[in-house]
Order: sequence, then C-alpha cells, then structure tokens
Amino acid sequence: MLKLLFAPIRWLIRVVLAIVILFEEWGWEPLQRMMAAIGRLPVLRQLEAVVRRLPPYLALVVFFLPGLLLLPIKLLALWLIGIGRPGLGLCVIVLAKVVGTAVVARIFALTQPALMSLPWFARLYGRWTVWKESLLIWVRASAVWRSARAIKLRIKRLMRRGARSA
Repeated sequence: MLKLLFAPIRWLIRVVLAIVILFEEWGWEPLQRMMAAIGRLPVLRQLEAVVRRLPPYLALVVFFLPGLLLLPIKLLALWLIGIGRPGLGLCVIVLAKVVGTAVVARIFALTQPALMSLPWFARLYGRWTVWKESLLIWVRASAVWRSARAIKLRIKRLMRRGARSA
C-alpha cells in the first residue's frame, strides 16, 4: 500500500533529478573545456598546478568549496523571487548553476586522482556513476526524450539542407 502511495512522489523526484543530471551531462564537458582554456592563463595555470598537487582531503575541501560559495548567491536569487523579481531571481539561479558547473567540472578534473585515492570516495563515485547511468537510460527510453531527439534530428537535417542550398 505504501509503495502505491509513494510511487508518484518517487517518479517526480526521479524526473527532477533527471533534469538536473541531464543539465550536468550536457554542460559538464563543454564547460570543463572552457574552464581549461581559461586555465591556460599564467596565473590560473599556476593555481591549477597547486590544486593538482593537493593531498586527498584538501582536494575534497577544494572540490566542495564552489558549492558552498554559491549558496549565498542562490539565497540571493530566492530573495529576489520573494520580493517579486522572479525573472531576475531565475537568471541569477541559472547563471550560478552554469558557473558552478563549469568550476566544479574543472576542479573535479584537477582533483580526481587525489579524490579517487580515498577508498570511500572511489566507492561512492562508482555507485553514483552506476545510479546516474541507470537514470539516464530511463530518461533516454522515455517517449518525451525520443520525440525531442527526433525533432532535433529533423531540425539538424533541415539546417544542413538549407546550408547546402544557400
């Protein structure tokens, strides 16, 4: 009986998590490459070298730091929404999410070897990637995903045809 009661809630949580993870998947690599390009600047290159050499637990602190630093910005966004500026608040949240994803992606690329030397982190990361992959399989099997993908492919074909005829 409880399973039937919680099934819609579980489905809703899964959908919300899927949206967040799809954003992360979509943005992780391109944003990480962008941050790597920015990281080629002399001062940042030196900072990245320091981050690469961090011991595991200090690397863990550095990895979680951007999330903590963005918390006040996200609270500001909620405050903006609360005082009747929903558009501005939403823009702040989206910007914080994009910047946060870019920074975390780069920091993870730099600290991953140190983090994976922590047995508990490696174990949790392994579980996370298996769970995330099963969620992505579920999303990609959905009718909404397949329809959106078909529309995207049609648009790409139309754009290619338009480019050839121009």
